[in-house]
Amino acid sequence: MKVDYYFTPSPPDLAADAARDAADLGYNGFFTAETQYDPFLPVTHAAAAAPELEFGTAIAVAFPRSPTAMAMTAYDLARQTEGKFMLGLGTQVRGHIVRRFSSQWGKPGPQLREYIEAMRAVWRSWNMSEPLKYEGEYYKLSLMTPFFDPGPMPHADVPVYIAGVGPYLSALAGEMCQGFHVHPFHTVPYLDKVVFPNMASGAEKTGRSVKDVEMVTTVFVMTGETEEQIESAKSAVRQQISFYASTPSYRHVLEASDWDFGAKLTAMSKRGEWDKMPGEVPEAALEGAGVIAPLDKLASAIKDRYGDRVQRVGFYTIGGPLTEDRDALKQVISQLQAGLTA
Repeated sequence: MKVDYYFTPSPPDLAADAARDAADLGYNGFFTAETQYDPFLPVTHAAAAAPELEFGTAIAVAFPRSPTAMAMTAYDLARQTEGKFMLGLGTQVRGHIVRRFSSQWGKPGPQLREYIEAMRAVWRSWNMSEPLKYEGEYYKLSLMTPFFDPGPMPHADVPVYIAGVGPYLSALAGEMCQGFHVHPFHTVPYLDKVVFPNMASGAEKTGRSVKDVEMVTTVFVMTGETEEQIESAKSAVRQQISFYASTPSYRHVLEASDWDFGAKLTAMSKRGEWDKMPGEVPEAALEGAGVIAPLDKLASAIKDRYGDRVQRVGFYTIGGPLTEDRDALKQVISQLQAGLTA
């Protein structure tokens, strides 16, 4: 497995030091997210500071930006990183797209499909010197003059990764994307029953294989050198799972895992009983949605959980010895990478 560092939402200029630290610890990649800060600006700082890393967004919200604007940003980052930039896109939800961004919201799956097609039309126009022409339900592009054309470059085919929960986006990843960001709230049964069958169905449409899609995820890690440390780590994960499981968007994960506590958590969230919700998450959910292992067995436990299902991992929850002991963290990263070929 490749092991990725996830940049904690911070001002972009802090990414340079974080990237140098990530490289020193032995991480393969450096990922940013779109929360309180722009997802792209940190990449420019990180790439300049630690060019040996790979870089990506996990994720950038697509719909508030035009496909042409997104194509330009990704093209520039692909150039700067010499082809080591992965454009990770997500749809967000209607409330944020309409009310926070004042942007267009249609059918998010089909809209994202068009968005990716439109971006690639822009890249072809620049790299192949062909007229820009794309016409869909949501996006129509027909103008690219030489003044706005940066011209060809060696890394013009920017890999596109998408994030999502459920059948449609899994199939879309199989059909047309280079990678898929699995939401941290997932289980192996969910991957096997929902993600991979739909991804295979999508891949079949375009003569591709599931193996053409790099699987990326972060892991709920519950580890330590003592039972007390492990139990402490469980508390934070239990709280996170209770939040996700209360949201109807993640019903596919619950159904595939044969968990029936989602409806109760949803009702509790509507009553504002947030402090009581973690108590409804059983031990089996911690074991199914995360990895519980002593520090010296953590890497092998992660590998055993996923087998060959996932090619890149990061730590969604990282605490205790993984933050306090750099040598311990380096060892876990190295053990996960063991047998990795470049």
